[in-house]
Amino acid sequence: MTQGPIDLIRLVGGGNSVVLRITGRETGRGARMSDVLTSEFVVDTPFISGTLNDWVFPADLAEWQQCLDALDAGEPAITWREAVRGPALSIERDEAEERLCVTIRDDASTLTTVTVTVPFADSWFDDAYDRLEQVWKTWPPAEDQ
Repeated sequence: MTQGPIDLIRLVGGGNSVVLRITGRETGRGARMSDVLTSEFVVDTPFISGTLNDWVFPADLAEWQQCLDALDAGEPAITWREAVRGPALSIERDEAEERLCVTIRDDASTLTTVTVTVPFADSWFDDAYDRLEQVWKTWPPAEDQ
């Protein structure tokens, strides 16, 4: 890996954080796997801390773009990767309190769900779109290289 880790999703504040860190790329193995990005969900609060390794596919990045667009357009809630094997991430906006409720649900391996609340400002969107663009530029899909 020539590039260091990139935080694709970074929701932090009030002593709580939820991060999805892209850590590199794995080349395909056999007929079942194409090139994927390796990643880790990192949750840290005064109450709990944990890390969960995962893979992110190009379709996941495209879906994250759609989720960002929906939230930015005023949708009150999104769920990213709900239909895939592996952890799903849901975000609910609480406009009155200016915060996000972020839930990571892993029904596939750990059977764990955690919800973390973080402060929210509209400026977060610019940063989130920049992070997504950085991941696309650093690790484009294999056929685009």
